[in-house]
Amino acid sequence: MTSRNRVLVALAGLLAILILLVDVRLASAHAVLLEASPASGSIVKGPDIAIRLRYNVRIEAARSRLSLLLPDKSVKSLSITQQPSPDTLTTQAPAMPSGEYRLRWQVLASDGHITRGEIPFTVTQ
Repeated sequence: MTSRNRVLVALAGLLAILILLVDVRLASAHAVLLEASPASGSIVKGPDIAIRLRYNVRIEAARSRLSLLLPDKSVKSLSITQQPSPDTLTTQAPAMPSGEYRLRWQVLASDGHITRGEIPFTVTQ
């Protein structure tokens, strides 16, 4: 193998490693829910419920959505009341009667990707 070919092979290998590192960095920027209140499967005392979601990356609150699937299967949109830190969303769900609920979240992460999920929980009085 000539000296020039060795350099080309080394550069191709370096380029492949750089591409892999960039892909790993971008994939890790997807929003992953780290903490939720109420927690998945929890039983909380109502009627007023504070909701707090914390993710592994910065979230665009203005482009994120929170809603509740109510016991009667209707959907209620929730306003994001504040963003205490770039990775956290909060809101309030007032006057919730006893029953089983699902908090549906959709967030826009810093990498430009939308992530969705649901958190089931039960409200008691």
